[in-house]
Amino acid sequence: MNLQLNYANDPDALLQALRNRTPEAFSYIFEQYSDKIFRLSVSMLKDEAAAEGVVQDSFLRLIERLDQFEGRANLGTWLYRIAYNLSVDRLRKRKPDLVLDDEPGDGRLPAPVHLADWQQWPEKLLTDAEVTQALDEAIAALPEKFRIVFVLREVEGLTTQETAEITNLSLSATKVRLHRARLFLREHLTQSLLAIGSL
Repeated sequence: MNLQLNYANDPDALLQALRNRTPEAFSYIFEQYSDKIFRLSVSMLKDEAAAEGVVQDSFLRLIERLDQFEGRANLGTWLYRIAYNLSVDRLRKRKPDLVLDDEPGDGRLPAPVHLADWQQWPEKLLTDAEVTQALDEAIAALPEKFRIVFVLREVEGLTTQETAEITNLSLSATKVRLHRARLFLREHLTQSLLAIGSL
């Protein structure tokens, strides 16, 4: 427990322990990030078996490339970046024409048509199982480029800057995609909840 606490408070010690091939350090980083990488990969690939493969490959790649880690980002961000790239590789095998990079207009989503005032929602509604299901469906319906950014920022709790680094997007493109993803989700949820009579 003390060792894990030290790793949590001392990223340099963790990195050195990983480079020294200390088993406890690998156990620690696996515990910290395996579920997060799995969630990210599932959100991108929509395939749990493929996501499990990405988790395994991500940690193998971490071990193989530790000497290339320069410390400009934190180790967690670097690991997310590895998992993101591995997931993108798998996506591109399925969809060779997939574009996730910056582009003019950044792949606009249609303007929202149905929007509710979410501040008026009763608290009970926000914890309702129907809302949770509707949110999951709305996130799954997002186009890949918006879904990836939304999951990293809002589900995994990374900063907008970290999200930009992981996805190799400019900060402004990342903010635009987040904004559009939120608008899309808000409209999708409004329509879903209207359909089930919750609004």
